[in-house]
Amino acid sequence: AALGVRRLALAGDAVTAYAGALGQRPGAVVAAGTGMIALGTDLTPAGGWRRADGWGHLLGDCGGGAWIGRAGLEAALRAYDGRPGGSAALLASAEAVFGPVTGVPGFLYPRADRPAVLASFAPEVGRRAAGEDAVALGILRAAAEHIADAAAAVCPPGEGTAVAWTGGLFGIGEPLLGPLRRALAERLPGARPAAAAKSPLEGALTIAAALAGDRLRLPPDPKLLQITRPARG
Repeated sequence: AALGVRRLALAGDAVTAYAGALGQRPGAVVAAGTGMIALGTDLTPAGGWRRADGWGHLLGDCGGGAWIGRAGLEAALRAYDGRPGGSAALLASAEAVFGPVTGVPGFLYPRADRPAVLASFAPEVGRRAAGEDAVALGILRAAAEHIADAAAAVCPPGEGTAVAWTGGLFGIGEPLLGPLRRALAERLPGARPAAAAKSPLEGALTIAAALAGDRLRLPPDPKLLQITRPARG
């Protein structure tokens, strides 16, 4: 109010990611880093926003960085034990990053930043997948399937609907993006998948500029996008 602000947009990070990726077009956006969430809208008040996943590393975030890192560490421990489904390559990576794998549970479980620690191993899974490790490739294929499932759950119907991905997880590159494009083509054959046009920070600026110019078309939502007036003293 002291700065003369007449209206304020309070936007969740999934909404700023959406606005950065697609602007104010209808479609679906998957944002993946440590976690994973999908958000979609047809821009109508009746349709509002549709959300899938984003439930945290214990109950969801399937296909996100923590999910991939946890699967990679599980494969490392399976190799250490001699159980099926293990990867000697991921075992070597885990020990290079964390030290002897027998100490990983005691190191990991008590930490408040456990999701971030798990996600820190996702690039190693990507590196081993790029080296053609079969287990690592399988983990990224499964992650891509989960991400595509979330996108399909929120994508508005219609031929040519835009579907975008954004977030640091996709820095893994083609070992993840290749399976993701194939999975999206299977689930949303009429959609137009693409990388995000802009960053979530630029999405926040897009929302602010649209609000200032009375051009905001993204639907309001009490948990995702609130438009309010600052209280005056």
